[in-house]
Amino acid sequence: MATSPRAPAPYRTGTGRTVLLAGASGLVGRELLGQLLADPSVAQVHALVRRDLPQPDPRLVQHLVDFRCLPTLPGVAEAYVALGTTIKVAGSQEAFRAVDFDAVLAVARAAKSAGATRLGVVSAMGAHAGSRVFYNRVKGEMEQALRSLGFGTLVIARPSLLVGDRHAAGQPVRRGEAIGQQASRWIGFLIPANYRPIEARKVAAALLRAVPRSTGQHVLLSGDMQQR
Repeated sequence: MATSPRAPAPYRTGTGRTVLLAGASGLVGRELLGQLLADPSVAQVHALVRRDLPQPDPRLVQHLVDFRCLPTLPGVAEAYVALGTTIKVAGSQEAFRAVDFDAVLAVARAAKSAGATRLGVVSAMGAHAGSRVFYNRVKGEMEQALRSLGFGTLVIARPSLLVGDRHAAGQPVRRGEAIGQQASRWIGFLIPANYRPIEARKVAAALLRAVPRSTGQHVLLSGDMQQR
């Protein structure tokens, strides 16, 4: 499926970073996009989307794609993947896995083929390939698969319950997140840092700090991201 640019002619500089982003309409993805476009070192952002984003910027190029069959992508230096859903929203375990494993891995492979050597990915607290919990197991298997791709830099963020405006993102409010946010307001000081709800902007900021500056494979725990 051919990509469909939805922006003016690409803005380029000789030294700017060229970035690929998948999941730009989600909580963390929206923050990643906003922070990337606010960074003068970023020359161009290629966003893989299923529908147009209402965010005009001369450095943003949108590509309407089917994540089941990605096209050849333009050259990029680094990539960020913030794709994710829930079993309830997806409708089945199979549909959930198609997004949180298959689509994430497909984007990572396409980014590597496009020249990316650095990858940042949003996973989840509790991700483990051997977990008995289906959600955590799929997230862990996704992480395991990404580690085998050979990126020079791989940064995996494992946030706790996310805080953000899902309504503005066109997503249903997740009951667990709402309960977690309320509990955090009242007894947050009693909750260990890794388990406290975390603002999506902090997760995005942590990834954008770590990916350009790191080498090798790293996991950002929610508590670490809370402190920044």
